[in-house]
Amino acid sequence: MKKIFQTSLAILALSFVFTACSSTKNTSTTPAAETSATSVSRGKFVGTWTLTNVTYDGLVPNAVQNVFDQAAPSAFVGSTWKFTNSGNGLYTLTNGQSQTIFWSVFNGGTTGTQFQFKKLYEGDKAKNVQEGYRLNIGTVSSTGMTLMSPVAVGGGTGYIVYTFVKA
Repeated sequence: MKKIFQTSLAILALSFVFTACSSTKNTSTTPAAETSATSVSRGKFVGTWTLTNVTYDGLVPNAVQNVFDQAAPSAFVGSTWKFTNSGNGLYTLTNGQSQTIFWSVFNGGTTGTQFQFKKLYEGDKAKNVQEGYRLNIGTVSSTGMTLMSPVAVGGGTGYIVYTFVKA
């Protein structure tokens, strides 16, 4: 009985090793240069980005006066966003105002894959900050991305669309 148990355990361990070492399969039909929201990886965001445009989908322009509890959406045009692989980040508005953030990619099932971040202030640890922001991911490529902030409108949802280019 002991021998059967040891053999079963050895086979199970080997199957885990082979599964872990097998190559991943990409079933996406999206070109390698551009990634859809369902297959985005954290590494696609790493680097420095410039927010070049803010548009509205299903919203009246300038209907939203404040985003990220900081400023009007138009105030973010020209801002620079820096994301490290560790999740640390920083954005700087054109007026020089900077904000430290902690960011990640959220795989939320019914909500799809989203970009999320928390604002961090001096002395804050990301794990202790409960409030943050989630934006739907439009597209992400090596040169640009779009993120969409959902806004409840009547019985539906409109979006503030942020367009970034890689610096």
